[in-house]
Amino acid sequence: MNTTARIGAQFISIIMHPMFMITYVLLILFKFNPYLFGLSSDKGQELFFISVVILSVFFPLVAILMMRGLNMISSLEMKDKQERVGPLIVTGMFYLWLFVNIKDNTGVSEVFSFFVLGSTIALFISFFINNFSKISLHAVGMGGLLMGVFFIRQFFTYGHAQVSLGSLGVYNVHINLVLGIVIFLCGLVASSRLLLEAHKSTDISGGFLVGVISQIIAFKIFF
Repeated sequence: MNTTARIGAQFISIIMHPMFMITYVLLILFKFNPYLFGLSSDKGQELFFISVVILSVFFPLVAILMMRGLNMISSLEMKDKQERVGPLIVTGMFYLWLFVNIKDNTGVSEVFSFFVLGSTIALFISFFINNFSKISLHAVGMGGLLMGVFFIRQFFTYGHAQVSLGSLGVYNVHINLVLGIVIFLCGLVASSRLLLEAHKSTDISGGFLVGVISQIIAFKIFF
């Protein structure tokens, strides 16, 4: 594999890291149906967004970096499935903490709550499977993102949103376009993980299935 392809695959793996999926879904909800949230102002949305990022990204990342500093894991890529045990447990606890704090909050949409629950379920299922096989966590995240956008499209949006691109103007974006982009990204992420030889195809297909099923379970629990 040439250097350019490898750099591209690594870039895709970083920006579509499973740790970012909750944040991406929240941004999509804010854009396509902000009225689902009982937040009184843009400032309220900003503070809630920051809180979600802190619990779902910042704290888990700091914990993983500490594990690396203490040589509990050999690298941030965690190529050995045994090295993933600690990070999976820690991240799962932060996801669970986030879910407990939002599930009964009347200002937080049940749509977002079910996605966080689905992400938590997926993470703990991945933890169990990781004892036997190195499941692709990137595929788990993408499967969850796909189902999250699908459910938003089906039940929780007006279908389109105004997106400002600064000097390029304001555009009317349909949720179908977002769903199409996510489907494309699912293939791109899977290809990237295979190109980097981080996983076998069975790890990726299994991970994708876990992500999809976990969100379906969470949706059924809530709705």
